[in-house]
Amino acid sequence: MTLMNSPGKELPALIQKAVEALKEGSFVCIYDADGREEETDLVMAAEFTTWEDVKRMRLDGGGLIFLMAHSSVSQKLGLPFLADLYYKEGGRWPVLKELIPNDIPYDTKSSFSLTINHRKTFTGITDRDRALTISEFSRLSEEIMDPEITSVRAQRLFGSRFRAPGHVPICASSREVLESRQGHTELSVALLSMARLTPVAVGSEIMSNKDGRALAREETREYAQTHGLVFLDGKDIIEAWKTW
Repeated sequence: MTLMNSPGKELPALIQKAVEALKEGSFVCIYDADGREEETDLVMAAEFTTWEDVKRMRLDGGGLIFLMAHSSVSQKLGLPFLADLYYKEGGRWPVLKELIPNDIPYDTKSSFSLTINHRKTFTGITDRDRALTISEFSRLSEEIMDPEITSVRAQRLFGSRFRAPGHVPICASSREVLESRQGHTELSVALLSMARLTPVAVGSEIMSNKDGRALAREETREYAQTHGLVFLDGKDIIEAWKTW
């Protein structure tokens, strides 16, 4: 996939280590930032996802298992932000306007778009069903970035392979990655871009089994160390992205 950026300076050692892990189909742990969500997500390249990976996100993460797509993918497919869709359709369905997420305490806008199931899934919620949806969405994303495939064609391919609503939410990155928004969606697709992988990630927030909250940063760092995973702060990715 051709992306906007081209290689610049050599990647920092920690980022390079994360890049190599992603290329091997491994997870990395990404903490966004103090004062933001203050959550750590288990993240991997969607293209490598197996049902065992979904099981791990479900058991070790425990949060929402969701796709994160680079803006180049979401724009080609014409994916709407749900917040925009709710506002636009509020005239017809007034309840949607009542639900506009205009009071998010840590961000200005939600990155959530559509929820999907692959058409070959049954219920869509099993680990195997979600793994199929996740990996096939990445495969579609790689395919449609061919310049010869128009948006209309991309949307038809999307519709021929997926149905909505489904059990796998898609989060779409902001148009200028890591400029207007620096959430897990942008951090993850930036990291995959630097890895030269299809910039579609899958992840899940890591929840605590003790107090019903997100697992604290230092505890997720310990989890990463115990399981041999790379732990990244969002600022590590942002600084690397600036010079990439």
